[in-house]
Amino acid sequence: MKVAQSIRAKLEAAFQPQHLVVEDESHRHAGHAGARPEGETHFRVTMVSPAFAGVSRVDRSRRVHEALADELKGPVHALALSLKAPGEGV
Repeated sequence: MKVAQSIRAKLEAAFQPQHLVVEDESHRHAGHAGARPEGETHFRVTMVSPAFAGVSRVDRSRRVHEALADELKGPVHALALSLKAPGEGV
């Protein structure tokens, strides 16, 4: 399974999002620290989930980092997050 697919599957299972976009931005970081020629090192996640209602921005990020702990220990070098509850926009 590709890294992006693993990220998507874990986030869907943990947060049942209404909206989820997982973008591989590795090509934008070629030559930077942590980049690999095959990519799948730098990701941007945009997610809207009821699980984030009443949860601070920091705690939302913590929860995502916990769900993706294995990926963050291994192939993922950078993870940009935009995490919203329904009604907060995308």
